[in-house]
Amino acid sequence: MSSEREAAKAAFLKAGGFGDMRRQPLSGDASTRVYERLHRPDGGTLIFMDQPPRAETAPCPPGATRAERQALGFNAAYRLAAGRVDAFVACARHLTSLGLSAPEILVFDAAQGLAVIEDLGDDLYAVHIAAAAADEALLYDAAVDALVVLHAAPPPQTLTFDGGDWPLLTYDDLALVSAADLFTEWLPQLRPAFAPDAAALADWEALWAPIRAHGEASADVFCHRDYHAENLIWLPQRTGAARVGLIDFQDAVRANRMWDLSMLLHDARRDVSPEREAAALERYFAAHPELDRDALLADYHALGALNVARIIGIFARLVVRDGKPKYEGFLPRLWRYLDSCLADPSMAGMKAWFDRHVPAEARA
Repeated sequence: MSSEREAAKAAFLKAGGFGDMRRQPLSGDASTRVYERLHRPDGGTLIFMDQPPRAETAPCPPGATRAERQALGFNAAYRLAAGRVDAFVACARHLTSLGLSAPEILVFDAAQGLAVIEDLGDDLYAVHIAAAAADEALLYDAAVDALVVLHAAPPPQTLTFDGGDWPLLTYDDLALVSAADLFTEWLPQLRPAFAPDAAALADWEALWAPIRAHGEASADVFCHRDYHAENLIWLPQRTGAARVGLIDFQDAVRANRMWDLSMLLHDARRDVSPEREAAALERYFAAHPELDRDALLADYHALGALNVARIIGIFARLVVRDGKPKYEGFLPRLWRYLDSCLADPSMAGMKAWFDRHVPAEARA
């Protein structure tokens, strides 16, 4: 932390009336953001978010062409928000407008990448379920109910908030190809036994192309995009879907409604049993009797396979490039999820590709 950045943070807190609060650093995640807990004299707490504005490549400008996005870098191609505080604020405002529990924003400075927000606590789904396994069904039911509320609202083109707006862009073909290709780019660097040649990569592209096209064409809901047990906080003092505290949603996009369900049920960091998966899907479909269940199950398995392959690629990159070996331990679970998705008859071609090109020693 540079002295200049620290001085800017101290000035921001002082101007907002938080300068006298005790600051407690919190453990980080895989992003470039830094969080601290602010302790008020009365015993209450807040969260201080620090996202250095130039720590990442630029986000995607609305209307940018495919070539322009690729030239700007991965965040623009993949339609990530580059950690931007204005994206977090805009998404939080939208979620709370629906009665969902995103943190209240007390003060923010988008240009500096700083914000003070409500502290939803530490009772992450992953932590709570580990301590009280009997509550798993209750928590997953509530998580599904929150998605039902979120997906019922038409997704706006632009998310407005005090001080500006943020585009809700579509999870389109370029974003999805950028996601899928993380697998073929990074897994060979972690597992040299997997070495796809030009013909294999051409088949990979041909197999994913119709899935990506459908994913873009069916993008009709606000998608959290990172909806899993370490980004959901249990708030039992609230009611209904508001019992699910939402964080890490700044990368939201307009997407197929099965993406968030895949993130929830193909959770890289904890096992979700086939029984829990089936119950969650059934609860979602029961809330939407007007939807084509069979078609959405096919979407769930196709986009779920892409999503899991994406996460395998990300975790391989975290191990190889970023020196974070703990992520290798999550890979066997992800391979189990991927095998489940590929078992769908509609994924027979993709299953054959994996069987042909990814040897057993690379699937560990």
